[in-house]
Amino acid sequence: MQRKLHSRGFEEHDIETVLLRLRESDLQSDDRYTENYISSRMERGNGPIRIRAELHERGIDEALIETHLEGYAELWPSLLQRVHDAKFGSEPGTDRRLLAKKARFLENRGFPGELIRRFLFD
Repeated sequence: MQRKLHSRGFEEHDIETVLLRLRESDLQSDDRYTENYISSRMERGNGPIRIRAELHERGIDEALIETHLEGYAELWPSLLQRVHDAKFGSEPGTDRRLLAKKARFLENRGFPGELIRRFLFD
């Protein structure tokens, strides 16, 4: 929010004052924003690496990102399965070119390489 207001020409001091008031009134919360952002991105089929990068771009603290992403750790494999099946169907592939295509797709969605390898090759 701070970057957005700054890019619109607001003075730094005014921005800080307004943001402080919003936080004190519990109208602005990085914690709530992070939770909602992760949830919405998961619904769109994005993995933890991509979500982390997007939150970083939005100025969210790494510790806060990590705390929230840890809460979803057990859900990543099922989300990966859902995203894969929506794109490629549930049939396992053995063709190397198809497996490479699937891996690239899942990587672009933000899933970690180790999770992709376990899913495709185990």
